[in-house]
Amino acid sequence: MFDAIRGAILDHRLAPGTKLREVSLAELFGVSRAVVRSVLARLGHAHLVELRPHRGAAVATPSLEESRQVFEARRAVEEALVAKVARSAEARDVARLREWVASEQAAYARGDERDGVRRSVDFHRRLAALAGNAVLARYLDELVSRTPLIALAHRGSAPAPCGCEDHLALVDAIAARDESRAAALMRAHIGHLEAALNLRPRTPPQSLAEVFGRAPAGR
Repeated sequence: MFDAIRGAILDHRLAPGTKLREVSLAELFGVSRAVVRSVLARLGHAHLVELRPHRGAAVATPSLEESRQVFEARRAVEEALVAKVARSAEARDVARLREWVASEQAAYARGDERDGVRRSVDFHRRLAALAGNAVLARYLDELVSRTPLIALAHRGSAPAPCGCEDHLALVDAIAARDESRAAALMRAHIGHLEAALNLRPRTPPQSLAEVFGRAPAGR
């Protein structure tokens, strides 16, 4: 049940703010409400669900500030991870990364954006696994899982493709054991993802007088 709800959120089938009613979920999955509450608590711990006292649970709606902080954390974590991978990756690891990027490209080429986005996200998880730091990998998994929600909350649609070209450049830097280039490429890559979502503070709406460039009659 946890994986089903998490997957529906990451695949953009559950939009931010969607109510997750205990009774309905218990009936759908054939479990008790106690099990539902436990699953929702786990999803809340992962910041994918908001647990609202007296109002029930709903798919999380990340704020602008929270969203910026997620990308700031991703930059810090992923730069460190990719530099570590560039130091230690073996030829077979590089070959597997190239195969995975090829599968991303194939998904987008056949028009399956959902599968392409999933593979793009998993590329980052695979890098984390190669780094061999389980703590950072778990932290990154949470950050990466929150990114689709941020996209839906602040772009209104699925995130733009992660960028197979960026991923290929990262793999080339890893193959060359160029730690500094790999880190710089990752920093730029995360910056591209963030820029596509327009997380700048919104300008307050204009008054009607400002919109029409005139003052109310009688003034």
